Amino acid sequence: MPDGLQAYCRECAAEYYRQRQEAKGKRVRERGQVPPGHKRCPQCEEVKPHSEWERNKSSSDGWASYCRACRAERNRVSYFKRKYGLGPAELEALVAEQRGVCCICLAARAEHVDHCHETGRVRGVLCFSCNAALGQFKDRPDVIRRAAAYVEGIAWKPTLVAPGVYQLPS
Repeated sequence: MPDGLQAYCRECAAEYYRQRQEAKGKRVRERGQVPPGHKRCPQCEEVKPHSEWERNKSSSDGWASYCRACRAERNRVSYFKRKYGLGPAELEALVAEQRGVCCICLAARAEHVDHCHETGRVRGVLCFSCNAALGQFKDRPDVIRRAAAYVEGIAWKPTLVAPGVYQLPS
């Protein structure tokens, strides 16, 4: 209005908004009471104290949109979708297919997504140690085979042919 005030009071405007949204088939959340020092998380729909929220200076109330637990879960889901193209259901199916166990050591829990660094294709889900080991071996099968032979007691002593050039025994 020209005087800077609304035509309707806050309650009437809220009711009118609710009616318009419901006419469109959308659901409008009932506004509940939140005690001072608390905030409602839209994902878990719980009212939690400010100690369970991250600070966010750019938001109107100075707190993040989601509580710490929900925010961590949203970040985790977003990371796997962005990095590997896996949604939560696909990741759970991949782990369930392996029965929750690392494909290499068959002992530890499968928690880390393993992928080919050249193609980006997801190979499976490994434990931290096995995933790190593949990374240390630069995903090179020849190096992994030599490491396995070394561990099994077969000594592969390379012979220096020229500076930086080694010949492996056949």
